[in-house]
Amino acid sequence: MRLLFAGSPAPAARALAALLDSRHEVVAVLTRPDAPAGRGRSTTPSAVAAAAHEAGLEVLAPARLSDPAFVDRLTELAVDVAPVVAYGALIPAALLDVPTHGWVNLHFSVLPAWRGAAPVQHAVLAGDEVTGASTFRIEAGLDTGPVFGTVTEPIGPHDTSGDLLGRLADIGSQLLVRTLDALEEGILAAVPQPADGVSYAPKLTAEDGRVRWEHPAHSVDRRIRACTPAPGAWTTVHGTRLGLGPVSPAPQAEPLAPGRVQVGRREVLVGTGGHPVVLGTVTPAGRRPMAAADWARGARLDVDLVLGADA
Repeated sequence: MRLLFAGSPAPAARALAALLDSRHEVVAVLTRPDAPAGRGRSTTPSAVAAAAHEAGLEVLAPARLSDPAFVDRLTELAVDVAPVVAYGALIPAALLDVPTHGWVNLHFSVLPAWRGAAPVQHAVLAGDEVTGASTFRIEAGLDTGPVFGTVTEPIGPHDTSGDLLGRLADIGSQLLVRTLDALEEGILAAVPQPADGVSYAPKLTAEDGRVRWEHPAHSVDRRIRACTPAPGAWTTVHGTRLGLGPVSPAPQAEPLAPGRVQVGRREVLVGTGGHPVVLGTVTPAGRRPMAAADWARGARLDVDLVLGADA
């Protein structure tokens, strides 16, 4: 089948690679316009745009999908289906029926759970033990369309959102290819989503990454893992942000007040609303990530330091 692939970030680029290796023909790529990125905030193409350019594909990056020039080009391409993976904008209702088989979205949850922009982060944050990926036909509602297929993936106790998303991008890409194969063969019908089990996953903000040490240790752990690598977990030290990597339970530790720091020879403990945790890596403002013990030695922390007390 002739495909218009729509996607933007790195996980979507993996799906594009899988489609380029499939029996289908990717005739063009739709992605978000170049945007500022990195410390220098230089204008950078999306991961999908970069992969498409390397593959010699036509790249469409309209500011708005209602742009008449884009609508005309979509019609001219005469695609059979438009697979979508984390494109980053809603498809206007007027364009949904332009491809013969519509727009088929690869979403990183088992729908109807975690509809929205950040399904992987919310699955980790909620402490889910299993998640997965779904392919479905896009309709006017937010991730409400009928489902073609699903795969599942366990969430490990140490998984960050980045870890989990990497695995889901791989197994989801294969699901997407199988879905398109079956559509071409006419052997696949979409099934409406159940009315029960609906949950929502809005995009996490920088404020969502702030750790509240008064919460139980398992909640602190989940929040940090959910926000790794983006939007990033953090606390404050004397009014300055300190980035946080994943933590671990403190073995046989005495209770500590929430946020209270205890520096040992090889580890740094922090109190929570329950059991203390051991800091892993930290990222001081303007510096690279480092082991918490190295940071504590260099920073010469006050013996009565409480993280987040001034946030």
